[in-house]
This record gives sequence, structure tokens and C-alpha cells, in this order.
Amino acid sequence: MDAASADRGKPLPALEGLAGEFYRWGAQGELRFQRCSGCGRYRHVPRELCAHCGSPKWVWEGSSGRGKVFSWTVVERPLHPAFAGDAPYAPVIVELDEGVRMLSRVLDCAPDELSIGMAVEVAFSRVTDELYLPCFRRSEV
Repeated sequence: MDAASADRGKPLPALEGLAGEFYRWGAQGELRFQRCSGCGRYRHVPRELCAHCGSPKWVWEGSSGRGKVFSWTVVERPLHPAFAGDAPYAPVIVELDEGVRMLSRVLDCAPDELSIGMAVEVAFSRVTDELYLPCFRRSEV
């Protein structure tokens, strides 16, 4: 745990390696995913090799930031004490237009307002000077 997470009380992602690169794009207001140069598939979480074709060649490619709620759960009793004041909250799996699924949250939506297929778009939430977490908001599209 670094100093920023101690101040905030919640665990933060490590800003190193490929994950660090992913979050650095977010700090610039961009949602980017790795795209395999071999088969063209997008992937998340960042990793060295494509899970589909095994290619080690890839590029960071911009995302539309648009997607749909794929699934969620409601947390009534958090396992980590730093999240106790947030309960109940809903971790959401968003399926982006590029086919990538990612775990996040919908900022402007109570858990009982979520629905499968709800249109969402990325909205970055500033946590520290270096960390902007990709979250989502409801979208009309």
C-alpha cells in the first residue's frame, strides 16, 4: 500500500508494468486497451501475450468508451473495512463496444436502478494526481 492509498483508506492499483500503462492513459482522459497485432482482438486486463492466438505483438488502441451493463452484484457487507461507508454499492461488469469486459461502477446510478443492457459511457474518477479510475455514467446511446 502506498501513501495515497493510506490517505484514502482504500486499496489502489499498482501503477507499474502494463497495468501502470493502462492507468497512465486514464490520467490523460483516454480509455485504451491492448489490441493484438496478430488476430486484432482487444484485451483487458493488460498482459504480454494474446490469450486467443498467443502473439506477443500488440498496440494500445483507443476505445469508444461506450458499452452496456453486462452484469453486477450488490455488496451489502463489504469485506474490506474501507468500503463499509459505501454500502450498499454495485460492482458492475461493463461490456464495451470493442468486446472487452471490465469491472467498474456506474457513478450516477443506484444499485436498484441498474439493468442488463443499460447503455453507459466512460467517466474518469480522479483518485490521486496520478490515478484516474475508469468508471461509467448512464448514456443515451
